[in-house]
Amino acid sequence: MAEDLNQEPTAEEKAKFEQDVLKAAEEAMKMEAEANKADADAAQADAAAEPAAEQAAEAPAQDAPEAPSAEEVLKQQLAEANDRNLRLMAEFDNFRRRSAKEQLELIETANGKLLEKLSEVQDNFERAFASENKAKDLEAFEKGMQMIYNQFAKILTDAGLEQIDPTGAEFDPNCHEALMQQPSETIPEGHVVTVFQKGYKLKNKILKTAKVIVSSGK
Repeated sequence: MAEDLNQEPTAEEKAKFEQDVLKAAEEAMKMEAEANKADADAAQADAAAEPAAEQAAEAPAQDAPEAPSAEEVLKQQLAEANDRNLRLMAEFDNFRRRSAKEQLELIETANGKLLEKLSEVQDNFERAFASENKAKDLEAFEKGMQMIYNQFAKILTDAGLEQIDPTGAEFDPNCHEALMQQPSETIPEGHVVTVFQKGYKLKNKILKTAKVIVSSGK
């Protein structure tokens, strides 16, 4: 017998059908929700990536250091050169002051030693002129003065002082000062006849010229 197509489904079949439709609807809704969530996540990721990409594109232009210009390099080199020059000038000034101080101390030390020796000559003069030491005869007094003179002359010679006694020598304007000329039978013309005052030099340096009278010949 053929199956009756117009036969109504049983209650059990209706319940099963409704469950199947509900399950299919739930799965469709779940799939749609997951698709919507994926689209939203992708859009959010794109939105977050755009500013980062823009910053990355702009970063090299903002953070890259600019190379100094030729003028700035020259200014820096000039400043460094001026600084070195100032330091050298300060060092040279300190050296000059120190050298001048050391030279002054050396001169004072040398003068101190010379004056110490000369003070001994002064002491001998004072003792010679003391009343209790006065000689009763001229010869003894002269002998004492000669001893003091020899002491004094030795001190000066040891210090480098040398007398200029050009008697009979040819006149030299660098070492002599002519006071006058006079005829001479024995001294040739242009030579020293008489030394009025001896000159002095210190280690080849003229301290005082000798004052002389120069021969004008016969």
